[in-house]
Amino acid sequence: MGVEQRSLAEAGQATKGKGLRKIVAASMVGTVVEWYEFFLYATAATLVFGKYFFPSTGNELDGVIQAFLTYAVGFVARPLGGIVFGQIGDKLGRKPTLQLTIVIVGVSTFLMGCLPGFAELGYLAPALLVALRFIQGFALGGEWGGAVLLVAEHSPNESRAFWSSWPQAAVPVGNLLATLVLFVMSTVLSSADFLGWGWRVAFWLSAVIVFVGYYIRTHVTEAPIFLEAKAQVEKEQAVSYGVGEVLKKYPKGILQAMGLRFAENIMYYLVVSFSIVYLKSVHKYDTSSLLLALLIAHVVHFVVIPQVGRLADAWGRKPVYLAGAVAGAAWPFFAFPMFDTLNPVVIVLAVTIGLCLHAFMYAGQPAIMSELFPTRMRYSGVSLGSQVTSIFAGSLAPLLATQWLKDTGSWLPTAVYLLLACAVTAAVVLTLRETRGAALEDIDDADARRHGLPAAKGAEA
Repeated sequence: MGVEQRSLAEAGQATKGKGLRKIVAASMVGTVVEWYEFFLYATAATLVFGKYFFPSTGNELDGVIQAFLTYAVGFVARPLGGIVFGQIGDKLGRKPTLQLTIVIVGVSTFLMGCLPGFAELGYLAPALLVALRFIQGFALGGEWGGAVLLVAEHSPNESRAFWSSWPQAAVPVGNLLATLVLFVMSTVLSSADFLGWGWRVAFWLSAVIVFVGYYIRTHVTEAPIFLEAKAQVEKEQAVSYGVGEVLKKYPKGILQAMGLRFAENIMYYLVVSFSIVYLKSVHKYDTSSLLLALLIAHVVHFVVIPQVGRLADAWGRKPVYLAGAVAGAAWPFFAFPMFDTLNPVVIVLAVTIGLCLHAFMYAGQPAIMSELFPTRMRYSGVSLGSQVTSIFAGSLAPLLATQWLKDTGSWLPTAVYLLLACAVTAAVVLTLRETRGAALEDIDDADARRHGLPAAKGAEA
């Protein structure tokens, strides 16, 4: 790294010191809004959509499975969103991309709350639900990468995992808000009113909070390292960016990002979605009590994630992530027996432990993935690696688990499923190069040398 480039880096560090909290807040608020809306669908799919948008078959689990199929559509759309918005984000910037995604998710979610049910529209009702779910997932596919990179590229090298874990912590906040609204509505309304119109209120509220997220995101700035890379791409025709370039130059990084995401994504949806299905279908557990358990667990998850981010800076990315994969594999083998006790405290404890173990994989993801790719293609690499995985991980996890529960009446196939997923992720973690404290500028310089590209501005000084 040359003198001029180091001066730019030092200027960037000053910017981080003065404005990093503002960047983190902007990223978090937008992420809260986006994930409030996305997870609202997840919770509603287990409690409402199976009954409201699909015909009755006499088996409650059939409706849940059909609702989870529409839920999976959003995951299929996410890689497409990651490709499109990753390309836009690497070319135009993280900020305008995030402003666009939050509007798209907000509009699609609001319209979901306006849809008539199967009784009014027949099969057109679930068809419209699927279309809106696809649009929602498409936008979210570009949201996550931009939100975490906005923070990661502003963060000091020695504390990147901590600062970039805050957008991750915003995810349980979004889920918390979605659960809280549904909890209040299900508590104050009768079951008939909740199924009839009460669930819609949570979807309509997205129209209010989306304006807050959009406004805050208009006041953030791009990271100096991105502006430098953008200027270089525009000046040097030999410098490429985006999805095609990252697939060509960093296929190993894409596969590693996918492997990191695999068990984490599966585990999260088993904890927050399938746990509800299991307790409702097997034990007829009270809906309000279920939502209260999730509320408590989400609060703890929010607190734990940044602390695990600190550990990833102090101990290294690999040992922390590996601990999460190993411990996550054990979770279902003690959690489902805890569910079977029907003790409210024990149930809350089982869900909370699951999310705490999940945090050991989740908190360090933004730092690890941002350190896998150079700036000119980082948005595309991070978005593609994380979002493709969601098709065969998070989207299928609650669906497969529910089908196995229907077929066998047991949680054991689901436990073995998570065990195998964690083994895959643990194996991928072992292939990583430890990048704790790495400078993103050095990663860019190494990329330029490896591929014979013009040196970054000032690198030859």
